[in-house]
Formats: sequence, structure tokens, C-alpha cells
Amino acid sequence: MNVGHKLFRLMTVFMLLSGALIPGLSSPAQVQAANLHPLLAQLAAEAPKQTVAVIVQKAAASNQAEVLTAQLGGKVMKDLGIINAFAAEMTAGAARQLAASPSVRWVSPDAPVQEAGGGGGGGTTPKNYYLDTLGVRQVWNMGRQGQGLTIAVIDSGVSEDADFGASEQGNFGSHIVRRMSFNTNSQTVNDVYGHGTHVAGIIGGNGAGSSGAFQGVAPQVNLIGLKISDESGMAYESDTVEAMQWVLDNKAAYNIRVVNLSINSTVEQSYHTSPLDAATEILWFNGIVVVVSAGNKGPSGTYNTANAAPANDPFVITVGASDEKATTKLNDDSIASYSAYGVTVDGFSKPDIIAPGTSIYSVLSRNSSWGTQYPGRLAYNGEYFRLSGTSMAAPMVAGAVALLLQDEPNLTPDQVKYRLLNAGNTISGSSSDPRRSYPYLNVYKAVTGTTTQSANTGLQASQMLWSGSEPVTWGSVNWNSVNWNSVNWNSVNWNSVNWNSVNWNSTHWGP
Repeated sequence: MNVGHKLFRLMTVFMLLSGALIPGLSSPAQVQAANLHPLLAQLAAEAPKQTVAVIVQKAAASNQAEVLTAQLGGKVMKDLGIINAFAAEMTAGAARQLAASPSVRWVSPDAPVQEAGGGGGGGTTPKNYYLDTLGVRQVWNMGRQGQGLTIAVIDSGVSEDADFGASEQGNFGSHIVRRMSFNTNSQTVNDVYGHGTHVAGIIGGNGAGSSGAFQGVAPQVNLIGLKISDESGMAYESDTVEAMQWVLDNKAAYNIRVVNLSINSTVEQSYHTSPLDAATEILWFNGIVVVVSAGNKGPSGTYNTANAAPANDPFVITVGASDEKATTKLNDDSIASYSAYGVTVDGFSKPDIIAPGTSIYSVLSRNSSWGTQYPGRLAYNGEYFRLSGTSMAAPMVAGAVALLLQDEPNLTPDQVKYRLLNAGNTISGSSSDPRRSYPYLNVYKAVTGTTTQSANTGLQASQMLWSGSEPVTWGSVNWNSVNWNSVNWNSVNWNSVNWNSVNWNSTHWGP
């Protein structure tokens, strides 16, 4: 099956579940219940016996909500302690009853997520241009290649490869320090789908399979592959949140400073009601820079990935994609036509920054079938594969963050974001493109910059992290309103202060 058709099928499955394709649905206002996501409220009104996957945020640190879930015939699937929540399966009617309990704060669909990468054109000679476009080699000449830092890649897994230091003796790579799976339907930690390995190669591949031609931005950084999808690429927000919980629990042991999320939820909503956004903020507030893809859908049509988690969160770094036009020159670069953009429901313009994402060659997972399905995208005896999408742009920024933090390890996530967004170049769409100009990633200028100003000052944290009615804002923080049970505040750096599947929509399967 064509990958694009497969992704469309996943989207359709969720639309059916959410009621979007059920005739005669009432408007959300007619069926909305307190503490229940409007999509679930609709489904509960029209098809109360339909089984759904949900994420339940608890009102307190007790097990009352889990007990009630079982009493209602539901089943708890995963503990999501990072946001004081759990994933469950139950009927839509039971979800409505559960949401009415004082032990429950919010019930959302456990939405699918999609990758944000895909095919792309380019010249007949396989070549990457981004190392020169972004000034990466100049930073390497300073002795900065990501040594000593770790980036967690939450994706479809990372397969062993010589580009990650793997040998013929079977070790999975000296730069891959851990691999785990959080998808209960996955039988292996290897990347059978192919997306995560490609992303990891852009971040930290050493180019061993191409005589150095296809190196990543930070070729000596340590990588952790956290698999959230099954072998067909299917993943859920609950899988993603569980992986983020693991990152929080193990950040000190592995010196995890950056997380890359080249995924987008299939549900547009406010960051105040998204468990996935809440989890990204907890990582951010605990000193971990979270880099996410803007996605490849929007604003035309009925769905815009820039308004879906985690791209819509105002704290994280949301990355759109450019087209380098197969040159190292900057003056011919433009924003890629597929790169999503827009203003979120909460009024934030996304993406935050643009990085190359068109016709990017990176490591091909030896466990995937992409090479057989798309032989025209292969390079260097089948070791590398060409993709385009914001999925490919986000890891460029993640690698750049590693180089910056190696140079200045005491920078907070807010300081890193400010430095990247104010370090040099800008980029715009075409003359007929309504998009405004955006910051264009310049790794050398970011690393050699000196500003320590912070982004995000004055922003409200997700309401899922509040315990009272007063907002939590950075700059004028009312800490009494924080939900202390859902946040590991002891590890917060005080200076920096959709629920049925994961949408791999940041991959663009173009020509």
C-alpha cells in the first residue's frame, strides 16, 4: 500500500471514531459535558456504545478515577504520571459518566499521531546541502559535534546502522545509548516503519555509509530511540506521553537535553486541553528543549497540523520546512509549499522557525520496506533514502540545539529558543504566498551569539497544569495555582520558566 494512502486511512479511522463521518451529529455545544472533550461528547450522544480510547487526567493523586473506570466497564491501559493521567479504553457513554466524577479533571480522545515527512524531488545527483546552508561545518571546526549530550527521538524507533556506530559484531551503535518501545503492539525496538531512523540520521548520523557525504548536524551526539508506533507506523498520543514520562525520569542518567517530536496529533484543539501539550511543557520546565514539526497539512482544507499538538504549544520550538533548491546559496531558498503554518486557536503564530526539509537524504532503516517500495529514492547502494517534510526540518533544529548546548551547557530552554529565533537569517514564501517571514535556522550564528535573553516570558502554562483558577505564567508566576501532583517541580529550572492516534503528517510524499 502506498504510504500516503496508509496515512489517509489512519486519518479516516479517527474521523469515524470522532463522529466526523456519522450522519446527523449534533453540534458540540448541544452535547458538551463538563470535563469532556467535545468530540467525545458528540460520540457519547450519538453512539454511546462505541468503544473509544481516551486519556483521563485525574483531579487528585488518588486511584479513584481508575477504580471508577473499571466499574464502568473500562480498562486502564497505561499510567501517564507525567500529567497525572492514564490511558484507558471504554465506551463513549462510560467516558461521559467518568467525566462527571469529581475525581476526574478532563477526558480526551487518545488521538492518533502522524509523521511529518515524505517524498521529495531534487537533482539527479544525490546530495545534501543543509550542512553548508546552515553553517554547521563552521561549528564543527570549533570542536562542537554534540559530544556528551543526548537527544531522545520519540518516533517509530531507530534501527542499528553504521552511521550510529554499529559494527558487524551486532552492537546497535556506540552513539545509540538506549532503545525502548512504548507501543504494546510492537514486537521489536527496531524501526520497521522507517521514519525514526531517517530522523535520527539527520540529527546524529556520522556518514559512515556514505564516506561522510550524508552526515547529520551533530554526528557525535548520543541518541535514544523511543519507539511509539507499531510496525505499520500506527501510534497514539498515550504512547507519546508515556515515552515523555520515561525521558523525564531518566534525563539525568543519560544527560538528555533535547527531545525531537516529528509527529502531529490528528486533533486540532487548544494547548490548554491537550495532554500531549501538557507533557511537552513539563519536559520544557524541567530543562529539556522540545523540538517539534509543524506538519504538512494547513491552512487550506479542514485540518491544520499547526493547530494540533504538539506544534500548537507556545513554549516548544515548532519547525517548518524550506526548499534549498539544490544549492548551498541562501538567496534562492524558500518556504516549502507543503509546510503547515497559521495562527492557533489560542492566538499563537506557528511555526517558530524554518529549517531545510526538502529532498533530504538520511539513513534508511534496514528493517523497513521503503527501499523496496521506493527504489528511486535510494542512494549509496541503498544505505540512504530521500524524504521531504517538516519531519526532516525538526531534527535539523534538534541537532543545532545540541551544538549550542555543548558550547553553552547552562542555557535554559527559553534562552535556547530565543537565541535560535534571533540568530541571523529570515525566509519568506513565494511572491504569491500569504505567509509572513520567519527566522531561518543559522547554526553558526546561534552558537557564536552571546544573548542570554529568554523567550516565552509571560506565557500561560497549559491549564492542565493548574490546580486553581489563576493562570500560571512565566514572569509573574502564581505558584499556588500549579497542580503540584502532576509536575516534578523539584527538578524545574526556575530560570526558564487528540487522542486516538499519532499523525505522521510531517512527512511529505511528493514527487
